Amino acid sequence: MSSCSRLTTWLSHNEPSPGSSSATRNDPANGLSALGSAEWRAGSPSDSDLQRAEGSGRIVVSGSEKGTRIMDVFQRSPIRILFPRTRGGALEEAVFVNTAGGVAGGDRLESGVTALADASIAVTSQAAEKVYRALNEPARIATKLKACEGAKLAWLPQETIVFNWGRLSRKTEVELSSGAELLALEWLVLGRAAHGEEMIGGQISDGWRVKKDGRLIWADSFRATDEMFAHLHRKPLLSNHKAVATLIYFGPHLETRLEFLRDIVPSLQCHCGATSVGVLIVARFAAEVSSDLRLALRSFLQQFSREFGPGPFRVPKMWLC
Repeated sequence: MSSCSRLTTWLSHNEPSPGSSSATRNDPANGLSALGSAEWRAGSPSDSDLQRAEGSGRIVVSGSEKGTRIMDVFQRSPIRILFPRTRGGALEEAVFVNTAGGVAGGDRLESGVTALADASIAVTSQAAEKVYRALNEPARIATKLKACEGAKLAWLPQETIVFNWGRLSRKTEVELSSGAELLALEWLVLGRAAHGEEMIGGQISDGWRVKKDGRLIWADSFRATDEMFAHLHRKPLLSNHKAVATLIYFGPHLETRLEFLRDIVPSLQCHCGATSVGVLIVARFAAEVSSDLRLALRSFLQQFSREFGPGPFRVPKMWLC
């Protein structure tokens, strides 16, 4: 029996972030003060010398006669999960919140969503994620998505902004079952446009792994390190695009969806290309500024929703706040 068919029970856990007590970290008596470490005094500070976050959040949802219902929730600071509803309506959207306000070198954040049979949910983030300048270690962000037979899952977080000299290692793992439907998006913004910031150094590693019925069907990686950023403006690379996105779709009528996406590309007013890779549609979006990319993605989701009917594949409410 597939693990997707097993029913879990409602459970809510809340655990404090490991080492969140400032008294424990900074008590001179136990020698754990970051600024007082031998390495720091020697003039070689490291992200590991500083207090860092290890947060995680996971949800499991399932279909029922009354719509999608929550089966399991786990959250550990600084990750929190909200379920906004309107007028007592059915569950339609989940929102992941990073209460720390951003991620720094050495932070580890994990997010997980499992959609069991007949569940239908859109999952997003409260705001754009910010990756601050790091000393020598990357911020590590891991996302695990699982869509079982009959489930509809949309993973539509807001953008991740990498500050100059920021370091990010992000992995997105997707497990699909035959008969599921999934739309998943991740997007990056290089530098803070409002500050006129340019990425001249740092590290970005952004990888995807997608499996169907336990078999790897697509893998993709984007990597840029210190010496690469000076060359990203070249046309064979990112040209002058500071905002890029990858979107994948798995579901029925793949050729119809792909033809539709290609038809609306001219209306999106950004650089976009789409292709099929086996049983997946993979689309890339790129724009010179993040606001243009956001408008393009919103337009795509609005048109997709109108064309193929109700469901989680729409603009999340948090994008409109």
